[in-house]
Amino acid sequence: MPKILSVETEVPPVKITQNEAAEFAKQLFSSSFKDIGRLINVFQNGEIESRYFVKDLEWFSKEHTFQEKNDEFIHHAVELGSKVVLKSLSRHRLSTGDIDAIITISTSGLSTPSLEARIMNRLPFSPHIKRIPIWGLGCAGGASGLSRAYEYCLAFPKANVLVLSIELCSLTFQHGDRSKSNLIGTSLFADGVACALVCGDDSQALEGVGHPLPKVFATQSTLLQDSLDVMGWEVKENGLYVVFSKDIPTLVKNWLRPNVEGFIEANGVGLGDIKHFVAHPGGKKVIEAYMDALGMDERMTTESMRVLKEYGNMSSVTILYVLKEFMEKGCERGDIGLGTALGPGFSSELLLMRWE
Repeated sequence: MPKILSVETEVPPVKITQNEAAEFAKQLFSSSFKDIGRLINVFQNGEIESRYFVKDLEWFSKEHTFQEKNDEFIHHAVELGSKVVLKSLSRHRLSTGDIDAIITISTSGLSTPSLEARIMNRLPFSPHIKRIPIWGLGCAGGASGLSRAYEYCLAFPKANVLVLSIELCSLTFQHGDRSKSNLIGTSLFADGVACALVCGDDSQALEGVGHPLPKVFATQSTLLQDSLDVMGWEVKENGLYVVFSKDIPTLVKNWLRPNVEGFIEANGVGLGDIKHFVAHPGGKKVIEAYMDALGMDERMTTESMRVLKEYGNMSSVTILYVLKEFMEKGCERGDIGLGTALGPGFSSELLLMRWE
């Protein structure tokens, strides 16, 4: 079964504390909400301490056109994406010629040609590499990218696949949008980049690896019917406007457990067998809903909470930051992990992994 050899991350250049973000939002939204003092508590109550952006707060204090924001998206996505790809390759002394496919995940900006095509004009990848850009899966995208890489490596056991996730959520900020959804998004979302290397059973990149690696052995994608208004973007003249329903934690509590149980039991695993919960931290309330739905205690969400505190919600990228936490701390041979992420649709992506 395909294995995840490593995960590398690249942190954007501008660090913003949550107190700084709250003060910025208070000044911007105060004229629109009489109870701004109460609403601004969402910045403190979400357990986030810092986030990283590609631009400073001064830039966000002014209006920018959709074109300006998207131009910034492409520029920084290519810069940061190139860096994290080189970091991933150099860690294992691989060359660009050793990579058979790139799966590029993003939802926070638009680019045609796609981002990996632009990166390939900087880095000497083979012109025949398989390019698989995936757009629109939001927070579920990172888990979906791992799943698609797993399937590719099943078909081509010698393959090495990069899963490159790039989200610059801050650039979707709408200066003139005074909705509560925009306020919540301002308190939560951040920028980040990550790259996972997934290898087939016969990949030469796995030779000499002496420590256990997460081997993906099952995946499941699920779409909840008639839930298009739960999460996503509204595309308007000025760009992407966030759709973020307050019902998401309730949906997690009521929908996730039967979804997870059906998936893992079909693969001979029970909830009690799960040693590591590799969960995309959509927010504090979502993590609490995970625990309620699956009967897990706080220890199972330590890594997800740590990433949320330090980096915020980086959409599809975030689960890769969480997976890196597990891989760096080291897991025991035979341990089973469950990866889970929720995204627009409303949808879920689930993965079962065994460290071997």
